[in-house]
Amino acid sequence: MSPNGTVAYDAVPDLPPLVERAVGLARQEGFANSCRSEHGRLLFALAAGAGLIGETGTGCGVGLAWLAAGARPGTRLVSIELDAGRAARAAELFSALPQVTVIQGDWQQIYPHGPFDLLVLDGGAHGKAGGRPANPDVLLRPGGTLVIDDLTLARAWPPRYAGGVDEARMRWLDYPGLDAAELRLAPDLAAVVATRRFPAEP
Repeated sequence: MSPNGTVAYDAVPDLPPLVERAVGLARQEGFANSCRSEHGRLLFALAAGAGLIGETGTGCGVGLAWLAAGARPGTRLVSIELDAGRAARAAELFSALPQVTVIQGDWQQIYPHGPFDLLVLDGGAHGKAGGRPANPDVLLRPGGTLVIDDLTLARAWPPRYAGGVDEARMRWLDYPGLDAAELRLAPDLAAVVATRRFPAEP
């Protein structure tokens, strides 16, 4: 989720209809931290190659709408939202799409629904800063893609945040078994995209 992400859509035309409805819900609910359109278009593109998609931090469903809009027929999507009210309203938004499931709960409740072809980690203490990080060895299928969004740009190496080394970002960039890169999405926005390696041939 991005601070002031919802208001950023005021200047974005020609959204997919489902995304437009999710942005409308976020505005109605006064929810400011929606996935920005630059990140949403990345999710839209990545969703096309996935058969099972997971997301943590549904919010009002803007990122999930980008994923659902980009997914091919037959793809299943599961999203977890901690806030009960937002989870209920997001579930209602996607009620006409049986392939989309919104679950209220802590982000770790995503585990039983994996492993995923595409997993978007947003919301919850799972590797951005502190808390128990997510385990991509369990959550991703070999060849699966992990996305960590809402990062500032790395302007030095190692990347820094709040006056020190950005350990959360470095964890993903250096994680054994992942091939990871930081993508610049806008002058003030980046994402880490990582793919789980296939096991070595015996």
